[in-house]
Amino acid sequence: MKHLLKKRLSFVFYVALMCCLSTTLAMAQNKRLKDAARHSDSAAQVFNQIMGVRERGIPKDLLSKAEAIAVFPGVVKAAFIIGGHGGQGVISRRIKGGWSAPAFFNLGGGSFGAQIGAQKTDYVLLIMNEEGLNGLLKDKFEMGGEVSVAAGPVGRTAAATTNATLDAGILSYSRSKGAFIGAALKGGTITPDNDLNEAIYGVKADEILKTGKAASDAPAEVRIFPATLSRYSRK
Repeated sequence: MKHLLKKRLSFVFYVALMCCLSTTLAMAQNKRLKDAARHSDSAAQVFNQIMGVRERGIPKDLLSKAEAIAVFPGVVKAAFIIGGHGGQGVISRRIKGGWSAPAFFNLGGGSFGAQIGAQKTDYVLLIMNEEGLNGLLKDKFEMGGEVSVAAGPVGRTAAATTNATLDAGILSYSRSKGAFIGAALKGGTITPDNDLNEAIYGVKADEILKTGKAASDAPAEVRIFPATLSRYSRK
C-alpha cells in the first residue's frame, strides 16, 4: 500500500513539474513573440513616417531596385569621449509579389571624439545588390568593409545616377530629431539576432533571407513590416 501511494505521489509530482515547465516555456515564447512584434511594428512606423514626407522621402526608383530593406528604429548613441551605438531592427528581402518575412538583426558600433550626450537615431538601409545581401548573411557584417556603402539620395526628384549610388551595395539613411538625410553608416556592424529568429521561425536569419521565407509563413504579429514595404514597392 505504501509503495503504491509513493508511486502515485511521484506521478502527481511529475505531472505538476511538467505543467510548470510547460507554462514557463509558453510564457517565454509569448515574450519573444511580443519582442518580435514590437521590432516589426516600430520598423513599419519609421518607414511609413519617412515615406510620408513626399519631398524628403526615399526615391521610389531606388526602392524598386532594392534587393532588401533594413530598418533599425531608435538606435541609441550615447557618448562621453568614447561613444557607441546599438539597436535592434528587421530586414526583409524582395520576393515574388512582395517582401519576405522579417529577419531580426542587431546594429552595433563605436565612435571616438569629444562627444557628450545621448540621442536616438532611426536608420534605413537599402541593400541594392546580391553582394550587399550576401554580406548580411554572415555572422558579423561590417558596414563599409567588403561591401561599399553610400549616403542615399532623398526626395522625389533626387538624382539617382551618381556613380556612388550606382556602385554602392548599400545606401544608408538616418533620421534624428526629425531630420531625414542620406548618411553613410560606416564602421557599424550588423549581426543576426538568432535567439529571436529561432524562437519565432525555428531557423536562423540567413535561412530566412536566403530562401526568401514568405511573409504569410510568419506569425501574424510580425507581418506588418513586409506589408508596409509592399505599400511603397511591390513587383
